[in-house]
Amino acid sequence: MGRILMVVAAVVVGFVVLGWLVSLLGTLLKWALIAGLVVLAVGGVSRLVRARRA
Repeated sequence: MGRILMVVAAVVVGFVVLGWLVSLLGTLLKWALIAGLVVLAVGGVSRLVRARRA
């Protein structure tokens, strides 16, 4: 009985850790996409400004 409870507890902890890692990776991906969009927008605006000057 004790071993079964230990296995169940280990599985539950494993799922909790896995969920935390997936959530962390999702958050990092979201911020990377936001940063990429900002960089693309700044690059596009600077290219437009430079083209209008010339």
